[in-house]
Amino acid sequence: MPKHIARLVLLLLAFAVIAYAAKQYFTADSFYRFGHYRGLSVAEIASDKPKFKTPKSCEQCHAGQYAEWAKGVHNNVELGKVVKCEVCHGPAGSRDVKGRFENVATGKDHPDGLKMAVPTDTAKLCTLCHEQMPGRPVQQRQIVVATHAGTQQCTVCHNPHSPRTFKVAAPTTPKGDAATGKAIATACAGCHGAAGVGGKVAGPALAGQKADYLVIALQAYKSGARDQPVMSAMAKNLSDSDIDNVAAYFSEAKCNGAANGEKKAAAAGQAVAARCAVCHGAQGISTQPSWPNLAGQSGEYLVGSLKAYKAGARKNGLMDGIVKDLSDADAANVAAHFANAACH
Repeated sequence: MPKHIARLVLLLLAFAVIAYAAKQYFTADSFYRFGHYRGLSVAEIASDKPKFKTPKSCEQCHAGQYAEWAKGVHNNVELGKVVKCEVCHGPAGSRDVKGRFENVATGKDHPDGLKMAVPTDTAKLCTLCHEQMPGRPVQQRQIVVATHAGTQQCTVCHNPHSPRTFKVAAPTTPKGDAATGKAIATACAGCHGAAGVGGKVAGPALAGQKADYLVIALQAYKSGARDQPVMSAMAKNLSDSDIDNVAAYFSEAKCNGAANGEKKAAAAGQAVAARCAVCHGAQGISTQPSWPNLAGQSGEYLVGSLKAYKAGARKNGLMDGIVKDLSDADAANVAAHFANAACH
């Protein structure tokens, strides 16, 4: 064999020996024990200071929010739904970064030196779990984002720490006396019809309306949060007990549906009404005591209300988003849909 070939073979053998020795020396003993990584790193990472510190670490400073979460659907093991604080707010502990492959047990903690995030885009966050899509289990509450609330934030209606708890502005049990409220209600007949049944009058029908909603509306007129010359003047002369009583009276009065919407427009408005169903019910009967029924209201009143929200004359965080892209034709159709719906 020529000398240069023999030298080349020896050189290759020496390189192979050195490479094998280097691999044996530099490769950790636990490499590939569980997969293509160093097996002992699992135990090292697990023994590191926890990045997530569990909801109990939040309770001391945020007792109210913790109590809401603890009793809510996001902490229900039986239903298999446990969404902990740090899922939305980020980890309450961090690690110092000293090297690319180095595990470090030190780092900042909340609240000392570490600020946790308060989600601002809840619509994006909540729909990670609740947007309707094929294959998602039916037990999981799901929504069609486009028709549910548009671009509105989930926290406009939902308590973020207990999402099945809706934000309400009044007690859910009417505490007024209907008999006493009847005398006060006589002053309302000019705009709302006798006994609040509406008809050919300027204002909405009040008979059969949610008592809590009526309390909210009258208190808003009284405080100036809602502004309408006639209603504001009348509400300012009512005591809180007067408001409770007249709300109780109208809520117990029998409604008389307007049925004054165009039938063809009502059919066209059914699709648009899907946007309203979550708060006001598919047929205009709200399931929430602080949100109004729409069924049986006059089409003219409903159209006027929608236009007022769109123009900014009436303000509500959720309604602002619903009416933003609503055309005049859609407003007329959805108004006709609810005007033709049975109010009881």
